[in-house]
Amino acid sequence: MAANKNRKATKRTLPSSGTSPFASKKKRPQTPIIAEDIDSACSSPASYSTIASEVTINNSGSTVPTPAAMVFKDPNFEHSGINNSKKRIWKNLKQILTIERGLPWKEDDPTYGSIDAPPSFKPAKKYSDLSGQQSKYKDPRTGLQFSTSSEFSTSRNLPSDIVTGYLSLRKAAPT
Repeated sequence: MAANKNRKATKRTLPSSGTSPFASKKKRPQTPIIAEDIDSACSSPASYSTIASEVTINNSGSTVPTPAAMVFKDPNFEHSGINNSKKRIWKNLKQILTIERGLPWKEDDPTYGSIDAPPSFKPAKKYSDLSGQQSKYKDPRTGLQFSTSSEFSTSRNLPSDIVTGYLSLRKAAPT
């Protein structure tokens, strides 16, 4: 117990300078890897260098490496959101459709309302009429979809008006 208190006390009294025993475990900023010669035939990691291409002299007289220009960065790139202090307001589909209706359109022009998606190549998923779970089976007598044997026995015991009600909910014609 006393050893733990002493250990905690020594941790608190250590100076916060670079002489700490944990100074080597600090995260260091990563130096970007820059390709010296992009067209070189050698693609090993040894062909890349982290050394800057130029050296500049500070006012104090010390030499400081100047980082080389990144090959993959576009110097003319300007982020669109930086200069705008106004937030971009997004319009929902209903607003777009009302604006579209007010514009003078020809009959041939495509609009959001006139665009139809092609039919899917995947078969439509079928769901049980009783439980709503995904079903693999269909009762041939009633036409109801079911997923388990207990639902099948329940669908067989249902009166015909309830069966037609379930089928009308699914927009299926009674068989």
